[in-house]
This record gives sequence, C-alpha cells and structure tokens, in this order.
Amino acid sequence: MKLLRRLLCRHKTALGLGALSLFAAVLLYLAKCTSEGLRPPPGLPHNRPPPPPRVPRGLQPAAAPAEATAFLAVLIMSGPKYTERRSIIRSTWLSAAALPPRGAVWSRFVVGTGGLGAEELRSLELEQSRHRDLLLLPELRDSYENLTAKVLAAYTWLDEHLDFQFALKADDDTFARLDVLVEELRAKEPRRLYWGFFSGRGRVKSGGKWKESNWVLCDYYLPYALGGGYVISADLVRYLRVARGYLNTWQSEDVSLGVWLAPVDVKRVHDPRFDTEYKSRGCSNKYLVTHKQSIEDMLEKHQTLAKEGKLCKEEVKLRLSYVYDWGVPPSQCCQRKDGIP
Repeated sequence: MKLLRRLLCRHKTALGLGALSLFAAVLLYLAKCTSEGLRPPPGLPHNRPPPPPRVPRGLQPAAAPAEATAFLAVLIMSGPKYTERRSIIRSTWLSAAALPPRGAVWSRFVVGTGGLGAEELRSLELEQSRHRDLLLLPELRDSYENLTAKVLAAYTWLDEHLDFQFALKADDDTFARLDVLVEELRAKEPRRLYWGFFSGRGRVKSGGKWKESNWVLCDYYLPYALGGGYVISADLVRYLRVARGYLNTWQSEDVSLGVWLAPVDVKRVHDPRFDTEYKSRGCSNKYLVTHKQSIEDMLEKHQTLAKEGKLCKEEVKLRLSYVYDWGVPPSQCCQRKDGIP
C-alpha cells in the first residue's frame, strides 16, 4: 500500500495529464458525432438564409461620412438623364463648395431611380463611382408628379445623415452664389428660417402640369417661397422629417412646403435677390439664386464671375420684381415695381 502511494505521488503529474487527454478525446468524439447528426441528408439544402441581393456599388446613395457636418447643405433636384446639367453645375457654381473654409458646403444631386432600365442604371452607376455626389432614391420613380415626395424624401435623408445648419433646395437649371449665401447665412440665426422669393397671390392651377386636383384650402395658394431655390434652417428640415407621416402632398413641391410651414412659427424672409420664378426676371449682379438657366447661361455667369467679379456681362431686366407686403392680405401682397432687383 505504501509502495502504491509512493508511485502515485511520484507520477501524479503524468497521471493528471493522461486523464485530461482522455477527457479531451471523448469530447472531440462526441462533437464529431453531434455535427454529423445535424448535417442534412444528401440532396437537401442547408438551412441557411439566402444571401442578400447585390446592390451595385455605384448605385448606393453617397452617404455622408460618420458624424459628417456642414454649415450649408445643398440639395439639387435632378433627373436620371440630365448628366450634362450636373456636369456643368459641378464645374461652375458648385465648384465654390471646395473653397475655404473647407466643409462649409455639402451637396448632393437628388435622383429617383425607381423603374429605370439597365442602361440608365449603368450610366448612373458610372457617374456615382466618379463623383460620389448623387443621392439616389431607389423607391421613387423620377417624375414631376413625384417631385413633392422626392423633396420630402431628400429632407428626411438629410436630417438622418448630416449635421448641418441650413439647407438650400435648388433645381438643376439653377445658378447659385454659394459664397454670398454662406456669408449672409453666417449672420442669421439657424432657427425657423424660411428664405426665398415669396408669392401669396398665386391662383390655384386647374389644368396643365401644375394642376392641383386635391386643393381645398383657399382660392389662392398659401404664401410660399418659389421652388427655383430657397433656404430653410435645419430645425425645419427636422420638423418635416418628424411630421412627414401626417403631411398632405400637392402637385407642386414649393406650394406643399408653404402649406406644411403655414401653421409653424417661422421667420419668412422675402428676398428679391432670389430670381426663382417660373421664368427668369433677367440678370442682376445682386442675384443670389437664378432659376431657369441654360447650360450656356451657367457657363457665362461662371466665367464672368471669375474674370470680372460680377455675375452679369450686362445687367438685363426682363420682368419687374416686387417686395412682399406682409401687412396686407396675401392676394394683395405683391405689386411689381421698377427699381427692385
């Protein structure tokens, strides 16, 4: 007995290691048996979820970097086929976004891709891979009838992905002075601002492209900033995102925005330097935003600014402008007069 105890004491380490090895071997054997028992019979598919559908890398929305910030966010409404317009805008007025201070301006072209054919999708994929500045909305078919939904979707995306103070909504036939806009916005409080060229006497359209079949609010449109270009502060963008499930939509996105903000305590700033009506009033060196510009118009304005430091080769007045009178009923708001840009 004493001899057995001595042997155990001398070789207890070796015996312990042997026991552990035997235990490990048993576990491996059991694991192998279990895995073979769970393996599906030959011919039956493995119980795995199907891989997610592949989204072409170039057609994914150009997301803002994590914690991206900007002073002014620029959303330019565009269509799938307007590649040349986007190219001209990048090389003209939007190029000012790259000027110091860096990061002051963030911009995207907003395009709906729902229902597009393979060739159009490939073209957008190539453009996105080159520029990374398209905000693509795959669930939205791009058409004028869907423009209001498109603008609201763009504002929703913007509020969810970017930390900014102001947003400029423009079209792809708009020319904007980003340098002056940023300079003037720095002097404004980034709360409850609605800045543009307002109308309060617009008759409700009963036919044509702008026909409003569901309008029951008034015989005039409610006061709104015309859609060729306007600025709203970030808190109003957030309000639109939060309330979007309750918002009615109308044919015109600018009219819709005027209604959405009608009951809200906002600061409406009418500015004749926003030439944003359905046709341009001409060319003034005071203009901040000019709508209905051809590719040639944009190139000329950009070149004149670069060479002479002014917007127009020659100032031209095609239509009179007005200062909005907030002290009278909206139908009497807007008397066109000479001497106003």
